[in-house]
Amino acid sequence: MIVAEHLVKEFRLAERKPGLLGSLSTLLTRRYRVVRAVDDISFEIPAGTKTAYIGANGAGKSTTIKMLTGIMTPTSGRCTVAGLEPYRHRQRNARTIGVVFGQRSQLWWDLSVPDSFRILRRVYDIPEPVYRRNLVLFRELLDIDALGSTPVRQLSLGQRMRAEIAASLLHDPAVLFWDEPTIGLDMVLKDAVRHLVNRAHRELGTTVVLTSHDIADIAAICDSALVVDHGRVVHQGTLQDLLRTADHRSVVFDHRD
Repeated sequence: MIVAEHLVKEFRLAERKPGLLGSLSTLLTRRYRVVRAVDDISFEIPAGTKTAYIGANGAGKSTTIKMLTGIMTPTSGRCTVAGLEPYRHRQRNARTIGVVFGQRSQLWWDLSVPDSFRILRRVYDIPEPVYRRNLVLFRELLDIDALGSTPVRQLSLGQRMRAEIAASLLHDPAVLFWDEPTIGLDMVLKDAVRHLVNRAHRELGTTVVLTSHDIADIAAICDSALVVDHGRVVHQGTLQDLLRTADHRSVVFDHRD
């Protein structure tokens, strides 16, 4: 379903010298350095799996996801999602995938959530029965009606993330890319989100790629793990295999009256 072959992404960053004189010289003479965010990554994610894409901040996770969703173009290498190169076939790829980025919205900032959903229905050409079925599910699990007619820009982070998660599932995508999807959500809503994605996987065979620092999300959703460090893959296998490689600690509490 998802294939990455020697994927590389580099960014060209301007170097700045300190101080006033340094700032003035930078205006006259520009120097650049190249930062490699993703360094020759190769992996395959089979259809119907739920994979945790794990790594420290700056490991290259979000950059990889942005290439897989077509937002960024690789510097070199190649990736495909359901047989499509995302950056070459953006529109066709967009119909196949659902995306949540914690810091990037797919909703219309000045419109309400229901208005955004109606637009997304037209964009994805969602059949009426599918659209109605999913709205009922979102009302039940995410209390989406409580967002009312408030413009998206006036929603809290937790409210917006509820709407973003629903929007990513609205068209029954074959692949879900979720990058920190439960930011700002309380425990009850986190459980609801986990139930939603596991239900989509069970009933529709949805392939899931989850990036999260929340271990509870990973444990409740994923069955396999892909670990990156400094832009390179350092582990790929089942979640249980990964847990067996980790150090274990025990904490003993001794309570006395």
